[in-house]
Amino acid sequence: MSVAKTIEISSDSPTSFDDAVTTGIANASETVHGIDGAYIKEQKVLVTDGAVSGYRVHMQVTFTLD
Repeated sequence: MSVAKTIEISSDSPTSFDDAVTTGIANASETVHGIDGAYIKEQKVLVTDGAVSGYRVHMQVTFTLD
């Protein structure tokens, strides 16, 4: 039997939501091992001077405990 835990993280990207997700998971994987999924809770665009300047995601990341 395995036990899983969920953490919440946020990640930004200047190019896309997909890149924000990929970057967030890659950075979390540096310190959290056994990541097996993520739920995207929220997506936001960052606006500067009336134009989209970035993309932000808030996600729940699930990983299996050792």
